[in-house]
Amino acid sequence: MIEARHLRVLRAVAATGSFSAAARELGCTQPAVSQQMKALEGAAGTPLLIRSGREMRLTEAGRALVRHATGILAGLTAAEEEVAAIAGLRAGRVRLVSFPSGSSTLVPMALAELRAAHPGTRVSLVEAEPPGSVEMLRSGDCEIALAFRYPQMSEEASGEWDDLVLRPLLNDRLVGVVPEGHKLAGAGAVGIAELAGEPWIAGCPRCRGHLVEVCESEGFTPRIDFATDDYPTVIGLVGAGLGVAVLPELALESVRTKGATTLEVEPAVRREVVALTLPDLARVPAVAATLDRLEQAARR
Repeated sequence: MIEARHLRVLRAVAATGSFSAAARELGCTQPAVSQQMKALEGAAGTPLLIRSGREMRLTEAGRALVRHATGILAGLTAAEEEVAAIAGLRAGRVRLVSFPSGSSTLVPMALAELRAAHPGTRVSLVEAEPPGSVEMLRSGDCEIALAFRYPQMSEEASGEWDDLVLRPLLNDRLVGVVPEGHKLAGAGAVGIAELAGEPWIAGCPRCRGHLVEVCESEGFTPRIDFATDDYPTVIGLVGAGLGVAVLPELALESVRTKGATTLEVEPAVRREVVALTLPDLARVPAVAATLDRLEQAARR
C-alpha cells in the first residue's frame, strides 16, 4: 500500500535530486529517506529511481507517481484541514428531524444558541412524527431525531430505542381542550371519563393510539370525528364547538387557544420527549453540541 509519507519523500527527492538534499528539506536523516524510498518501491512493485553515481533520475513510473502525488497530497491536506475544522466545531452539518410541537418550541432556542456559539456549524430541519422520524435516523437521513413516547406503550414497543443513544429532554403533560362554552369549561380538572360522550379530535397516529388506550382503560371508546397532525387545526375545531381533544403542553405553547379552554385531565399522562442519535454519531462534535443545546432549551 502506498502511504502519504512515502509520497512526500518521493516528491522531495524528485525536487532536490538526491537523498541527502531531500533529508535536509524534510528534517530527517539520509538513511531514513533511503528506507522510505525502498518501502515505496516495494509497494509500487517497480523501480522509481535510477541511481548512477551521484546522479539520480526518476523512472517513467517514478515520474507518473510524482505527477499524481501532488494532487493526492493536496487533497489529503485539504481533507485534514476540513476534518480539523469539523472536530473543532468551526464547520460541520447536522440534519435534525423533529415532531411539530418540538420544532416550534425546543428547536428554535437550541439552534439559535448553537449558531451563536458555533457559527460554522450548519443545522437543517425537517418535520416527521415518530416512529417515522426514528426510521429516518436509522436509515441515515438525519443525525438527530426528536421523538416522544407514552408510558402506556406496550411491552413490544418499549424497546424500540434500545439501539440508539437517548438524551432525555422533558416529560410533557397532556391537557384537555374543550370549547369555551362547554359545560366543563370552568371545572379546572376533569376525569377523562366525563368526556366519554363527546366527539373527539385526535392527532398523529401514535397520539390517536394512545388516546384510545387511555379512554378504554377508563371504560369507553372515544368517538373520533376528526384527525389531524396540525395543532392549530385541532384548536380551531375545538373552538368551533366540533369536539374535544387532549394536547401536549408543548403544542399549546405556540398555538393561540381562541374559542377553547384547557383542563387538567385525570388520569394524568405525560409523554417522554427525547433526542435520539446513533452511537457513532454521538461522538461527532457538532452532533454532541446540538444535543447539549436541545437539553438546555428543554430545561427552560
